[in-house]
Amino acid sequence: MKKILIIEDDKVLGNVCYNHLMSEGYHVKTAGDGETGLTTLRAFKPDLVLLDLILPHMSGMDVIKHIRSEVEFSKIPVVVFSNAYQTDVVQEAWKAGATKCVSKANCSPRELIEVVNRTIHDSIRDRNAVAPLGRPVAPPVVTSAAASAPLRAADDSTFQSDLRETFIASLPATLASLRASLQLIIKADSEKSRPEGIFELYRRVHALDGNAAVAGLVTIAQMAAALEALLKELYEKPGNINPSTVRTVASAVDFLGFLFQHGIQPGVQEVPAANILVVDDEEISRRAIIYSLEKAGLQSVNVESAETAYQLLTDTQFGLVFLDVDMPGMTGFELCAKLRALPAHKKTPVVFVTALNDFDSRTSSTMAGGNDFIAKPFLFIELTVKALIHVLRGKVAPVK
Repeated sequence: MKKILIIEDDKVLGNVCYNHLMSEGYHVKTAGDGETGLTTLRAFKPDLVLLDLILPHMSGMDVIKHIRSEVEFSKIPVVVFSNAYQTDVVQEAWKAGATKCVSKANCSPRELIEVVNRTIHDSIRDRNAVAPLGRPVAPPVVTSAAASAPLRAADDSTFQSDLRETFIASLPATLASLRASLQLIIKADSEKSRPEGIFELYRRVHALDGNAAVAGLVTIAQMAAALEALLKELYEKPGNINPSTVRTVASAVDFLGFLFQHGIQPGVQEVPAANILVVDDEEISRRAIIYSLEKAGLQSVNVESAETAYQLLTDTQFGLVFLDVDMPGMTGFELCAKLRALPAHKKTPVVFVTALNDFDSRTSSTMAGGNDFIAKPFLFIELTVKALIHVLRGKVAPVK
């Protein structure tokens, strides 16, 4: 019987993985932090480790490095939970020695089982491929029942339905905890205390990301994953905490509350295709916005002048517009006022992109009909979060 070690501090996700792997015929043990995980590893000697990168006491990244430094476990497969928006973390995990990375927001329990099965199969195949003294290479043999167990889609569907009900019942308490953490950030009495609130909210959103994914609530999971990535960057680089990023975090928490009410139906469990217009006379700024949108799989049309943008708006329906404020000729304010006169764009979300040094004064005005604001220079993931808020809101509750 093949043995699996799960190192995961979130009890809900850990129990889901434990129960699924046990039902597949694996012998499974769990650990709630990195230090306990390493102790269990040495005693249990598993055939595969399933590892969260965000752990108390010792990070998942450090756990990988410790595993790879010990000869006995240097080749053991390590499958890590990752965040699709944190590509730098994924690259770091690969360099540290991770075997596979799976996104919490996009990996169902059944898909996780398939990843584990394939990884163990590949590990056995690779070991068998090294035949001593020129002997024929034996075909891979997997003794675990998981290797030949049929995919029980119906059982998974029933289980996930039950899990979804439990998750939905917990959402009011989850929202209260998120808002409490947000208030710690907003009301922080010093720059030194604000990162503490950021980290507290980061931990809570990290748990929400994984739990929403296993419950099959993909829309909530994807929004939480993007917010988690933003919070991680703010915690690690507190110099990026400013009125714009705090506003974006607050908007994302409020939107998660909206999703807790309206984003739990089967028909909204995917990020929709979106027709987005980017208007900015600076090429570097346009490229930064486009890159940020692509992080969420969102495509866009970009132009450098307000006049060209207005012509496009008269002929094409866009679901979201990112609009620079200061442009030669027609300003962003003037373009927004004109597009609001177009029947097709009376309620199209418009996000103004404005300089950080006048952010407070801009946000205190009506911004000529704009819906939201983001300050230059912006973080890529901050703009990704902004875009997802408006795109997903349009999917969950289309503007009429």
